[in-house]
Amino acid sequence: MFAEIVSSINNIVWNPALVVLLMGAGLYLSFRTRFVQIRRFGLMFRSLFGKNEASRGITSFEAFCIALSGRVGTGNIVGVATAIAFGGPGAVFWMWIVSFFGASTAFAESTLSQIYKFPHRSGFRGGPFAFIEQGLHQRWLGIVFAGITFVSCGMFLTTVQANGAASALQNAFSLSPWISGAVMAFLLGLVVIGGVRRIARVASIVTPFMALGYILMALVVIVYHIHDIPAVFASIFTNAFAIDPLCGGIIGSTISMGVKRGIFSNEAGQGTGAIVSAAADVPYPAQQGLAQAFSVYIDTLLVCTATALMILSSGTFNILDAGTGEILYASAPDLGGNYVGYTQHAVDSVFIGFGGQFVSVAMVFFVFTTMLAYYFYAESGIIYLFRKRDGSRGERLSIRLLQALMLCAILFGSVREADLIWKLGDIGVGLMAWVTILSVLILSPKAIQALKDYEKMN
Repeated sequence: MFAEIVSSINNIVWNPALVVLLMGAGLYLSFRTRFVQIRRFGLMFRSLFGKNEASRGITSFEAFCIALSGRVGTGNIVGVATAIAFGGPGAVFWMWIVSFFGASTAFAESTLSQIYKFPHRSGFRGGPFAFIEQGLHQRWLGIVFAGITFVSCGMFLTTVQANGAASALQNAFSLSPWISGAVMAFLLGLVVIGGVRRIARVASIVTPFMALGYILMALVVIVYHIHDIPAVFASIFTNAFAIDPLCGGIIGSTISMGVKRGIFSNEAGQGTGAIVSAAADVPYPAQQGLAQAFSVYIDTLLVCTATALMILSSGTFNILDAGTGEILYASAPDLGGNYVGYTQHAVDSVFIGFGGQFVSVAMVFFVFTTMLAYYFYAESGIIYLFRKRDGSRGERLSIRLLQALMLCAILFGSVREADLIWKLGDIGVGLMAWVTILSVLILSPKAIQALKDYEKMN
């Protein structure tokens, strides 16, 4: 019964209108910024290391790493595999499209968060809830978004991350999901108690290391199957437009899964990147906007693509009908809902007996840093609600409640079936995206003016 309710809500939130809205917003903002994601690519990179003393907040690079740690998680390993399982190779193409246009969306939302950020004893804070209230003058909607952020990041999305890591560890080491969940909860608790600066330090060290290590392993697997790569790219493009009859009957699922998993992974338009961007102490709002646009590229065009090419070139995937679960194409053993196995078997195709262990360890790093980011997002929502009573007893108690609920969500997600968990995660992402993207479109002239001002200085 619960699973049916979750599925129904997911279908309502992720109706075709949201897919069109996300794609349309990215296209619109790309034209309005004159395709800043291409035109100022070099400045995007330099913005990470611009002048920044972080006297009251965190540095631009630390904010970039926290946001990237939120983006680089199970979506890059399990999410890509799930997109291929229900959308075929063509789903990868739509993930690329979402990434390209989503970079402009990420720029706009993060720039707005800098414009409308507010001070707190822990540093600067803000995000969609702040620019909704201050820019749109709709405090009630800001409160609603803060509540959605609390539930989505603190519980729904946390269960997805925990489930991915627990499944990978069970596959590789036969480790009980209860044990892996308990260990993850314990480690997360040690870090989040230390506050935003400890989260920033951990993210800035772990995130670049884990992303680079994963990409290097993926390159080895891809090079090993290099003779299959041309056919892989051909299948991605033909399946994306239903030219290949293999996925002709599921073109709707191909586009939907590509967009959903793309948004889940790179978070462009979801509002979470904007939340962490507000914490950065930078001289120009557009500087942080460009830095966050760059993180979208790192997440999808590098890490997600690396996973997709590994799976497709190794042939370790099946394609299923999203409605019935019927296998439409089989090139790997039936793994049921354990989609992380697609990636593990891909690495195993080169390093026999090592794939499961490597992907499991990578998943643990990815998941841990992502959950740190999720905690920061949810905590920022609480701080927004109590910002006029900075450090009040209500704020402190709410943060403790968040910590307790998040640790429980880790345990819950570790032991539940993957399909249900992913639908809960999709609901969280979809609700945040609806509110964020509409607000960003209305306030976009502010972000565009900030870009013009920044470009005059660079």
